[in-house]
Amino acid sequence: MKQIPYWMDTAPALPDRSGKDLPDEADVVVIGGGLTGLSTAYHAARKGARVVLVEKDQVGSGASGRNGSHCNPGITISPAQARQRYGQERARELYDAFRVAVDLVEEIAVKEKIDCDFHRAGRLGLVCKPKHLEGMHAKQRDLAENFGHETVVLSKSELRAELGSDYYHGALLDPLGAALHVGKFVVGLADAAERAGAEIHERNAATGLTRLPGGGFVVETMHGSIRAKQVMAATDAYTDQSMPWFRKRLINVGSFIIVTEPLGEARAKELIPNGRLLVAHKNVGNYIRLTPDNRLAFGGRARFAPSNPASDVKSGDILKREMTEIFPQLAGVRIDYVWGGMVGFSWDRIPHAGEVNGLYYSMGYCGHGVQMATYMGRAVAEMMDGNPEANPMRGFGFPKVPVPFYNGTPWFLPFGGAYYKAKDRLL
Repeated sequence: MKQIPYWMDTAPALPDRSGKDLPDEADVVVIGGGLTGLSTAYHAARKGARVVLVEKDQVGSGASGRNGSHCNPGITISPAQARQRYGQERARELYDAFRVAVDLVEEIAVKEKIDCDFHRAGRLGLVCKPKHLEGMHAKQRDLAENFGHETVVLSKSELRAELGSDYYHGALLDPLGAALHVGKFVVGLADAAERAGAEIHERNAATGLTRLPGGGFVVETMHGSIRAKQVMAATDAYTDQSMPWFRKRLINVGSFIIVTEPLGEARAKELIPNGRLLVAHKNVGNYIRLTPDNRLAFGGRARFAPSNPASDVKSGDILKREMTEIFPQLAGVRIDYVWGGMVGFSWDRIPHAGEVNGLYYSMGYCGHGVQMATYMGRAVAEMMDGNPEANPMRGFGFPKVPVPFYNGTPWFLPFGGAYYKAKDRLL
């Protein structure tokens, strides 16, 4: 069993981008080589900026290569909550950004000829109790009437044509949900950023930032310093102590995934006949899909613990029990991959992007990072080019004052996890 992400293990090999000399200066320095940073570098370089990206490991080594490889429209809170918080017009603008984000991933893949298995598989939002199906009907009406987004509610009997399991009691089918091989997309986007003129420096962590009196920054790294007119923090859940302001405003949650041995096409189709993406509508749910080579990828929060080798194995055992509860026919299947990663959450469950003390940032994707990180990279490149209206998250912003008694280490997660698991059982 490999303790590495399936997506990066089965993607084309990354070139070694370490050991290069930093230039003395750049127009834009991007800190972080995930999808946010790569997209920022790609779009800023295409605008003619001299861009340098520094990454402490390899591109895609953080959340961007460790996720479930889903690419779905839909905001991180319910449409009704969004309308209540922000009003109809702002909620619609926010929802449209999440939908356009999926289109952008497809657009880049086509334009840059990135063979990443992108296709509109459709997403099934699954309900675990019969009484929750009415909520899906209400959400369907809300999406159609207030957001212009057509979805389909499936009863339990209708769901049998989509799922080889009787575990769930219905679903909301979103036909715009997309699947892709995120490892191949990361590799392809890094190549595209370099073709556009960006420099990528791996295994060279940013260790400090100094704001200059006349504007711009000096970015200190493990292998030298570079002066930049503008700096973009694209580190999300992997933000370290060099940027404490952001660490105190993000909740970093572990998420874990197992991937089975190849099942063969016939057996895979017995599980998910139409290849949909599956997401359980629970406080502590699972995200499930078939891989391009007919394995089952099964993810979830599992233990509400940080990701490390020992934690990943323990979480993998929990996920296998959950997987066989949903799909009993997989009881004897071998698990070939298990891994974990960190997901950046904001306190209000909305991504945040903007500028603080001259530093640009985009973080807190709350599990919607594949499409939103890609989209927000483009938005930040526009913002740095003098177009603040390109930021769909404008006006939200992180709180100026951090949450009391919180220093960036989410000590409360085990208690929160127990609460939400109990809530799922009772409600």
